Amino acid sequence: MVSDPFDPVKIIADWLRDLMMNTWNFSGDLAAVILKAIGAFVIAGLVLMIFIVLTWVERKVAARFQDRIGPNRVGPRGVLQPIADALKMVTKEDTTPKNADKVAYNLAPILSVFSVIMMWAVIPFTEKWIGADLNVGVLYIAAVGSFGVLSVLMAGWSSHNKYALLGAFRGVAQLISYEVPLFLSLLVPVLLARNMGVNAIVRAPAHWKWFAWMAPLAVVIYLVSSLAEVGRAPFDLLEAESELVAGYHVEYSGMKFGLFQAGEFLHSFTAGALMAILFFGGWQGPGVDQYPILGLVYMIAKTAVFYFIFIWSRVTFPRVRIDQIMSLNWKFMVPLSLVLLMGIPILDYFFQNDPLRIPVLFGFNVFLAVVALGFASRGVKRGRRPRVRFEGRPVAVPPKEDEVAA
Repeated sequence: MVSDPFDPVKIIADWLRDLMMNTWNFSGDLAAVILKAIGAFVIAGLVLMIFIVLTWVERKVAARFQDRIGPNRVGPRGVLQPIADALKMVTKEDTTPKNADKVAYNLAPILSVFSVIMMWAVIPFTEKWIGADLNVGVLYIAAVGSFGVLSVLMAGWSSHNKYALLGAFRGVAQLISYEVPLFLSLLVPVLLARNMGVNAIVRAPAHWKWFAWMAPLAVVIYLVSSLAEVGRAPFDLLEAESELVAGYHVEYSGMKFGLFQAGEFLHSFTAGALMAILFFGGWQGPGVDQYPILGLVYMIAKTAVFYFIFIWSRVTFPRVRIDQIMSLNWKFMVPLSLVLLMGIPILDYFFQNDPLRIPVLFGFNVFLAVVALGFASRGVKRGRRPRVRFEGRPVAVPPKEDEVAA
């Protein structure tokens, strides 16, 4: 990779370091700590700015799907509508239930956003633009991402509202269940790259040799599990406003409610970014060797495509029942993930340096998908067959009227 002499991040960092060490006489360690703090503040600010843009984008895209116009009053084509919404959230009355647990109640929305922002510390925008290039980046993402489950439980439990509590219990059951296939799918690119570093996974395949070609089934599992983790349709049981008023955050108003919405939008965008990094090469692409800044363009483009898929799913599919969601996870996706996780490393070991590596792994995924769908279709047909009791014996079809009369 050719070093970019016009790297603006490096230029600004070097200028700040020189200013602190030579002009203000700071020690090298103190200057490094301050630069890290500034970097964390900048990344967090950028992520929150992304949330403001995403609200406008999603409302516009959803409007086009539903043959509407969408936001069009505040600013040209409604681009200033997110700012108006943010001002409304800030100025709205902040209410707290009388018997609520104040500490957990106020901490829950902050934790919801914090868990998503912390993930961006290890996400590489380009090869060099990364907050912290940890050698256990995937493990860090899995650990930090689980904080969102705590925010849901804390919000429902501390609100002193039975509807919020029921929504939290149902939401936590869904989130914890779908973390299993999600983390198992994350392990597939880790095993193929033989590294847990996020940037190392991006560097492992050369350009077009994405891990998606070697494990397309893992991509599907990750996509479905991410939809369930974010709580978006058809897995939006965390809110389910037609059943539980507004779910676990029914007692929240003002900016606290806005933080929950920010966490949901940012989590969707972050899931798209992780999908681009782990399975589709992240910042890799044609011309990156000569012009490293192109990596940022590729990263944004890939993330935008996958975020569009999340929006597409939200405005297309109806909500699924809780029993169907749990059956899909424990009876189908978890066993499929385990078989995939056992089969891919074995095949990759024998075909590691073989030109047939990609075709063999792709064929294994296709074969496994066909077998799994065959078993699933048989189970669905068997489940649809009505079973009643007639003369003490279970039968598959209800008896005729003349048999009942006899």
